[in-house]
Amino acid sequence: MLKDNVIEGKISMPQTNKGRLKIITVLAIPAVIENFFQTVLGFVDTYFVSKIGLAEVSAVGVTNAVLAIYFALFMAIGVAANVRIANFLGANLPEKARHISQQSIVLAAVFGILTGIITLIFAEPLLKLMGIEAEVLEAGALYFRIVGIPSIVMSFMFVLSAILRGAGDTKSPMKVSIVINIINAVLDYVLIFGFLFIPEMGIVGAALATVFSRLIGSIALFYYVNRTETLTFRKDYWSIDKTHLMELTTLGAPAAGERLVMRAGQIVYFGFVVALGTNAFAAHQIAGNIEVFSYMIGYGFATAATILVGQQIGAGNLDEAKHYARLSTYLTVGSMTVLGALLFFLGDWAGSFFTEDQQVIDNIGTALKISGVFQPFLAVLMVLTGAFQGANNTKFPMYLTGFGMWAVRTVLVYLLGIKLGWGLAGVWIAIGADIAFRAIVLAIQFKRGKWMALEKAPDPESHCHPQTAKENMSACANNY
Repeated sequence: MLKDNVIEGKISMPQTNKGRLKIITVLAIPAVIENFFQTVLGFVDTYFVSKIGLAEVSAVGVTNAVLAIYFALFMAIGVAANVRIANFLGANLPEKARHISQQSIVLAAVFGILTGIITLIFAEPLLKLMGIEAEVLEAGALYFRIVGIPSIVMSFMFVLSAILRGAGDTKSPMKVSIVINIINAVLDYVLIFGFLFIPEMGIVGAALATVFSRLIGSIALFYYVNRTETLTFRKDYWSIDKTHLMELTTLGAPAAGERLVMRAGQIVYFGFVVALGTNAFAAHQIAGNIEVFSYMIGYGFATAATILVGQQIGAGNLDEAKHYARLSTYLTVGSMTVLGALLFFLGDWAGSFFTEDQQVIDNIGTALKISGVFQPFLAVLMVLTGAFQGANNTKFPMYLTGFGMWAVRTVLVYLLGIKLGWGLAGVWIAIGADIAFRAIVLAIQFKRGKWMALEKAPDPESHCHPQTAKENMSACANNY
């Protein structure tokens, strides 16, 4: 079994494309299913909240746009943990994988507490940056505080799942995702609309359901990490280790920078969408929650690409790393092209589930038609970003995202959506143009062989400075 080989740090990979495709699929499918259920969480929230009113939909959407900045930090820690654990297991250094996994949990706790404090103090000012209306601000601040103050559970969810994936276990995060989404769906209905002796809580109920389901998920993920033989917690590994924390920070900082730049740009262009009116922003949010179902394929195969590229880099098999990145991309492009066609033809129908306002439904349909056209580019962007990260190259995606978000997306959102008066169609064309631009650049870099950052892979506790990936990971293994 692949998982058994990974857990023991022994890489036994097939040498045929058929075998590689099988391994990619085995790793990707649980990640796809996990992302499907995570998507359902947002879908169910939006569906139930839409029954309260469009102002509440906008409140949740604006709040999630700010929370996405928090997610950027948590996901960056997860990316660093995922990559380094895969590298160390690929190089047959399981004890280092265990140590750095626990240090990533410590780092997750620190950032989770800090973001919770920020939410408590600055909820309204952060939401006001979006330029939202007063009725949306009041509901948004309430929702934001309930969901954002216990940010530590979000942080643990991201990082613990990444740890398991780095060890080649994509099934456990999938199981947890299924369970917590069932819990969330039930609690959404009960707490939002009331049931028996439980009063109707509206948007507060939606927030409480989200927090409770994440808490259950964090506890379950702790259980799965601790029962994994290679990653079982050691008491002495909870002590602060500056070397490993620096290693995580060095690798994770560009990933955080990439996501923060994206979210900062998103806040700006969200302001442009808000300027189009509450109905337009609600349509934008609903379309986004429908479109995100296509992302589940991309995220699943990007996860597989990061794991497999990371393992092969750690083992020194650079050609194999490239094979896995390329095949993962091909699979994803094919799958997401099919999903793009569904978005194009069924967007209006899907939008009708959320609202009876025909103008909003038409806007949703237009947005999803545009999104459907750009799905193949999104596939390339997502998987190659995962491959670059697995190859320890988190800086180039950060620089590219910064340029694409600010010089392409945000500028075009203003020009097309506001200046030329194309409305929501202009916004989504701008988003698609940014996605296509970044996908093409990543593909060119990959083809040129400018996608690995092997100099970032040396053993931090070693005084060796070898040049190859295999030497970087294993030359001084006995020193640990």
